[in-house]
Amino acid sequence: MEQMPSFNRALVEKYDRPGPRYTSYPTAPQFHTAFAADNYCQAAEISNTQANPKSLSIYIHIPFCQSLCYYCACNKIITQKTSRAVEYLEYLKKEIHLQASLFDKKRSVTQLHLGGGTPTYLTQEQLTDLMDTLHSAFNLDMSEQRQFSLEIDPRTITPEQVKQLRDLGFNRVSFGVQDFDPKVQQAVNRIQSDEQVQVLMDAARTAEFRSISVDLIYGLPLQTVESFTTTLDKIIAMRPDRIAAYSYAHLPKLVRAQRLIRPEDMPPPERKLELLELTIRKLCSAGYVYIGMDHFALPEDELAKARINDTLQRNFQGYSTHADCDLIGLGVSSIGKIGDTYSQNVKELSQYYAYLNKGELPLHRGYQLNADDRLRRDVISELMCHNRIDIAAIEQQHAINFNEYFADALSMLQEQVEDGLVTISDEAIVLLDQGNLMMRSVAMAFDAYLGVKQRGEFSRTV
Repeated sequence: MEQMPSFNRALVEKYDRPGPRYTSYPTAPQFHTAFAADNYCQAAEISNTQANPKSLSIYIHIPFCQSLCYYCACNKIITQKTSRAVEYLEYLKKEIHLQASLFDKKRSVTQLHLGGGTPTYLTQEQLTDLMDTLHSAFNLDMSEQRQFSLEIDPRTITPEQVKQLRDLGFNRVSFGVQDFDPKVQQAVNRIQSDEQVQVLMDAARTAEFRSISVDLIYGLPLQTVESFTTTLDKIIAMRPDRIAAYSYAHLPKLVRAQRLIRPEDMPPPERKLELLELTIRKLCSAGYVYIGMDHFALPEDELAKARINDTLQRNFQGYSTHADCDLIGLGVSSIGKIGDTYSQNVKELSQYYAYLNKGELPLHRGYQLNADDRLRRDVISELMCHNRIDIAAIEQQHAINFNEYFADALSMLQEQVEDGLVTISDEAIVLLDQGNLMMRSVAMAFDAYLGVKQRGEFSRTV
């Protein structure tokens, strides 16, 4: 049995406060519209001229869904009009060629991820067209080391289509499950059976996908410890390589779809903690390795191996083994990371089409990191990925005196030290076992942008 993180209910409750997930630093609220297309093009040019240019990663956002999942806070468009996907694909192809012109063709695309929305809203012919366009515009790595993944809504695809996705070059797949309980599914308007998921997972294994992931959500309406135990038991029996168990953030004031969830159906805060404890206990007892935050993996998975040998990384998709790439974001609302910059596309289809009709990048906002940002990014990343901050290494890399530079942060961490979440010495800041679940709260001490006004923009940390 894999050692599970310590679960101290009182401490978890105490530090369950709004905060960033730190898939980037600075986080998205700091992105601004003063960062424009010329800034992005300059960043791309600089990245091309590095002594050893980084590999490329591509994220493509497919915003369409056939039906509305009430819990979902993603940028999506609910429509049965499949013609809208036809139009979107044509504009997406325009953006692909615009972006490709900015990067040296010799640079290999080692990662590709299709998210949404629902990537499998696109037909097989449309996905083939998309992949053909990518092949013509970029140098796609087709070795077995590539990580080409997409998210699948099990309600939108057949086992035969799963095989076709493998033939297109995808070697990783993630199934959106959330919960198997019929009452919960009805409450969030997402009905799918465990048999449906099992058949597709079997098809993915037959097609020899390298990695199969499953997404779950705890804290959904009508969830109970008993019902979620059943869901976890079914998932464990399916034995996916990775499991992400996300905390549901109920923010009906910000997310219109969530207003369709009956307030009286929401589990009380104490039950949510019970569900979290249950999830950790069940998955770790079943042999899964706790990676960090909401991620679990089988011991033989490369994510678990990276966790052990300290090569774990983080990017906009969460934990990764190959995050140190320049990331190109394609499609409406997508986010990219080139060198020391972040960028995000416009969020409305009409704007997206208008920019591309003019032959312009559909850029809405972005951010250029300064020296302080780079330092704090490295510190937070070390903590989130390796559970420790090597003080001497940070001092050498950034030419600072750590204790002087972060005097305020170290002072803020004293409460966490007293509560047994972290230890602070001259050599390192180390996240202790019972601090694992509160790593976001610890990382927040090093965030220069966190203020009272911002806290409400983030989900809770546990």
